[in-house]
Amino acid sequence: MNSKASHKGKKSNRLILNIVLILIVILLAVVPLVFNSKAGYGGSDDKATKAISQIDKSYKRWARPLWVPPSGEVESLLFALQAALGAGVIGYGLGYMRGKSKQEGKNNP
Repeated sequence: MNSKASHKGKKSNRLILNIVLILIVILLAVVPLVFNSKAGYGGSDDKATKAISQIDKSYKRWARPLWVPPSGEVESLLFALQAALGAGVIGYGLGYMRGKSKQEGKNNP
């Protein structure tokens, strides 16, 4: 078998693997929502505040936020931007390290 056919077979297998992995991730996200559709998916901050106030009725917050977003949509937008920025930084770092290791591999015979 020649090198081009071998490379094409590996590329095809990798594509199939990526599609299967993407489908698995989608299923992991969708299945709990379908089977547990009546569950309340609230934030952990609200649950923690409620639990603390049940334990100690005299509890007073010792820290306040510097700025409170005007709505839940703005808060979600900022959270999504934060996640996208973090993913971009991690992706850039991984790509840089991979490119650097490939470059080092080309320099070493």
